[in-house]
Amino acid sequence: MKHLYYILLFVFVVSCKDAVSNPSVLSEAETQTIKKSALIEAFKYQPNATPIISVHRGGKSIAKYPENCLETLQYVNDSIPAIFEIDVAKTKDNQLVLMHDNSLERTTTGIGPLTDFTYQELKSYNLEDDFGNETRFKIPLFTEILKWAKANDAVLTVDIKRSVAVADVIDAIRQEKAEDHCVIITYDLEQAQKAYQLAPELLLSVSARNEKELHWLLESNIPTENMLAFTGTRLSPDAFYKQVQAHGIKTILGTLGNLDKQAEAKGDVPYNVWSAKGIDVFATDRPFAVAKALNIKK
Repeated sequence: MKHLYYILLFVFVVSCKDAVSNPSVLSEAETQTIKKSALIEAFKYQPNATPIISVHRGGKSIAKYPENCLETLQYVNDSIPAIFEIDVAKTKDNQLVLMHDNSLERTTTGIGPLTDFTYQELKSYNLEDDFGNETRFKIPLFTEILKWAKANDAVLTVDIKRSVAVADVIDAIRQEKAEDHCVIITYDLEQAQKAYQLAPELLLSVSARNEKELHWLLESNIPTENMLAFTGTRLSPDAFYKQVQAHGIKTILGTLGNLDKQAEAKGDVPYNVWSAKGIDVFATDRPFAVAKALNIKK
């Protein structure tokens, strides 16, 4: 009996230590009382709501404004109503920064893998736009972007690179008290369930490209109110969008890439066609064209 007591005591101590060392994991009681992100209510599906523009990588193919750049976010935000997809990566000294690629060559004046540099070393390089033009802008810290989002009442959809722990990103969001400004992007059911376990208060972008993936999500422990449904970069049958929306979930279409090119070739008319099919959020490389085509104004 005494032996059993010591075993139970050891388990209790280890459990407490784990809870302290991993503050992102919340207990069941905490998930029931936690304050939910305001985005959960704001992004519920509503019929006839104005479509939302999601700016891929914070803004691409904009002369003098690089992707994943604070100044680009500000420029787009000053021009049109939009939310911003950003990429979060990690430096050699474990600082979270905005960067899509694993290496610096394409988007900065630097050369080499991002993880070979400390954040202080990265400050010596400038960002380049998609046309190879050097700017005076610097690689921003994720915390800088979170502060900007709060100050400008902006919404970020956060794409977490493979080298980054989801828990670290969630901790950064909580430390800045930016839960009402962030959506976590996930790519499969396993990632979505992990993100929900770590942060049940946050809205998630979840992969629902077909009925099978939608069924998996609906059978999971993730409430539908926590979901935005990314339906892929190809068009689905109209009935599928209505099926998703019937659960109160907004649909996202990734027009970035081929669909954006199709729309440009057809005078941007397809954006209106796709909106009528049931697309609630356009994830695009052409935010200004989408805004003009759908008459979305500040």
